[in-house]
Amino acid sequence: MKLLAASLFCGIVFGFGLAMSGMTDIARVIGFFDIFGNWDPTLMFVMGGALMVSLPFFQLGLGRLKAPVFSDMFRLPTRRDIDVRLVSGAALFGIGWGMVGLCPGPAFAALSYMNLDILIFTVAMMAGMFVVDLVDNLVTGEQASA
Repeated sequence: MKLLAASLFCGIVFGFGLAMSGMTDIARVIGFFDIFGNWDPTLMFVMGGALMVSLPFFQLGLGRLKAPVFSDMFRLPTRRDIDVRLVSGAALFGIGWGMVGLCPGPAFAALSYMNLDILIFTVAMMAGMFVVDLVDNLVTGEQASA
């Protein structure tokens, strides 16, 4: 129950931060990606501020703690290789983010605006994630990760 409450609290804080910083403003995000047109650099400062706050605590936590407060261990990526799946997935993610102006976190936070277009995008995004996971599991023969 503590883990669920902590996860909910962190999600609410994260979503609030995304909304307050303008990361859920589709026009602002697309303006950030329009480097040869009407470029809007404000999100660069949002990301810089987030890194300045989180990086020291991340390094401190990994260096001194054996595990997070509500878990038995840190769950960090173990793969270090760069393969076709990684590059193609990153490219699709970037193309979709640049075209629509939303990635998963801001899309969920933007649901609070009760906008039908954002709801349709989020449902389509989740369906795409499900299909990719299903196909990946069929190809690799592994169980679903969720």
